[in-house]
Parts: sequence; structure tokens; C-alpha cells
Amino acid sequence: MARDIIYSPAWWIPGGHLQTLWGKLFRRQTPAPTVRERWNTPDGDFLEIHRVSAKHDAPRVLVLHGLEGTVRSHYAQALLNEAARRGWGADLLVFRSCGSELNLTRRFYHSGETSDVAFVLDKIVDEFPASPLAVAGVSLGGNVLLKFLGERGEALPPQLKAAAAISVPFDLARSSRRINRGFSKFYQRFFLNSLRKKAQEKTQRFPDLAPRDRIAALRTLEDFDNLITGPLHGFRDAQDYYARSSSLRYLTNIKLKTLLLSAVDDPMLPPEVLDEVRDAARDNPALEVDFVERGGHAGFITGSVPWRPFYYAEHRVGEFFAHQFDLSPAPEALAKQS
Repeated sequence: MARDIIYSPAWWIPGGHLQTLWGKLFRRQTPAPTVRERWNTPDGDFLEIHRVSAKHDAPRVLVLHGLEGTVRSHYAQALLNEAARRGWGADLLVFRSCGSELNLTRRFYHSGETSDVAFVLDKIVDEFPASPLAVAGVSLGGNVLLKFLGERGEALPPQLKAAAAISVPFDLARSSRRINRGFSKFYQRFFLNSLRKKAQEKTQRFPDLAPRDRIAALRTLEDFDNLITGPLHGFRDAQDYYARSSSLRYLTNIKLKTLLLSAVDDPMLPPEVLDEVRDAARDNPALEVDFVERGGHAGFITGSVPWRPFYYAEHRVGEFFAHQFDLSPAPEALAKQS
């Protein structure tokens, strides 16, 4: 596949941590032109969907966010804006408990939960039967996406043409250990504070969910998964959850053309995991690997000067999808980089 842009990390953002934090702390972008909808689910709950409109037969992209992400997450806004820039429609699935209000049922979301993706994808297919579709998942959302594709194999709607998974924690157990080391504990603390708050709030409706003092005492994401995620969603414990939900084990069964975009210096995943992903992808022609040495976690910032950064991830995903949709690339891509 011909490429518009070859990635070269910005010299002025050294290290994986700065690449990871830049988008959240410094990126400014026009809010994506979305409308919020609330879709009721078969189990008496609801999902929040943020939608970008387009012509009825235009391509559409379903976006899946990362751990404790929201519609305001910089990467979610970037992917939605990229779709809008190309004249495509888009739909952000906000996972249960991550929207404007807490969800209604006992369950939350997790890295291996794929039924909501299937539910939303089916509704989009029914609403836009003439539109080619693609799905982009970031971090946890990427793991969910790859697991879903591996579970389904060839049993996918014919309108679904491509997928892209960015900065995926392919092995959840090793990712959990990595985020509990060094400066990466900063990210763990951020995620854990948000998760604890939600769990405490949910005990007001479901007092037997877990003792409030035990929730308050949680110190790692593995602690949270042992107490909440695992037992609540049918797993024995955190390790059982990680083993059964890690997307690494599902890669060989993916049949849809899928881009895997990751960086070796991702501070939330040991680099040796990417070697195992490369091995799996080598035997699966559906998988296209784009692993760069430097880019952090959902960073991938390039550009020759700090006041004109270029954000590679959404462009790479848009380019990949356009190719699978058999569309010409966006003409202004090179101008944006210069």
C-alpha cells in the first residue's frame, strides 16, 4: 500500500512518557461535530453514542476509546475529526459508566467485553446498509476490538471493510505489571482514582458489590480487577480475567484487514510483547503491523517544529481505511505536515 506520510517522531518530544502525555496536556483541537444519542440495551441498561453525520451512503467509522476514556479524550476527538475531515460519518461508543452518567446495571465495561460492540455495530449496519464501515480502537478499546474480531472470524457484516487498533495492551497481565513500575505508576494512579470513585458510587445502588473500605484501600489496577472487574464479570480473579481477555490469543483468528499501530517505547506495555504480536501477524495476512520505535502510548507525534505538530495516528488510520474503502487519500495530508 502506498503511504502519504512516513512517520518520524518529533525530535522535540523525547521519550515515550512525553509522547504519551502531550496530547492530553497540550493538544488543542476543534471539538468534533457530534450529536449525543442514548441507546437502550437488551439487558435494561443504556449506551451513550456520539455521532458525526455524513451523507447516508458515506463511509462510517466506529470508535472505541481506552480505559476511563470519554468523548473528550484527545485521541477520540482526533479520530472523529479525521472522519469528518474526510466526509465520513462516525460513531463513538462510550463504554458503560464512562458517559455523562453512571450506567444502570451492576456491570461496568472491561478489556474483554465485546457484546456492546456487537450490539452497536449491528445497529449501525441496519441504519446505514449502503455505507462501508470500519472500526478503530485505542488502548483498551483496541484490545476489545481485536478480541471481537478474533471471536467472530469471518462472521462479520459484509459492510465491515477494515479495523485499526492503536496502542493495544495485547497481554493484560504483563501490561498490568508494567504500569505498576516507575513513572508508569502515574497513569495507574490516574486510572485507579477514577475507577474507585465509580465503584464507590455504584455501591449506593448495589451495596453488595464490594465493601466500601476495601474499594478505598485499592492501590493497583490488579487490586481493582481482583475485587471488582473479575468477580463482577464472571472471572475467577484478575489473572483469569487477563488470561481470557488478552487480545494476543485472538490474533490468529482475525480475518478482517486490520492495522496494528504501536510504539516500542509505550510505557504501558513491555516491548517483548510486540515481538510476540509480530510473530502472530507474520502468519496472518489480515494483519498489517506498523510498530515504530518511538511514539509512546497513543502519541505518535511528528513534525519539524513544536508550534506545528502533526498527529500521525489518526492520519495513518484514515489513510488505511480509505485504502480499504478503495477511496483516494485526503489531498491536504502532505500540506498539514509541512
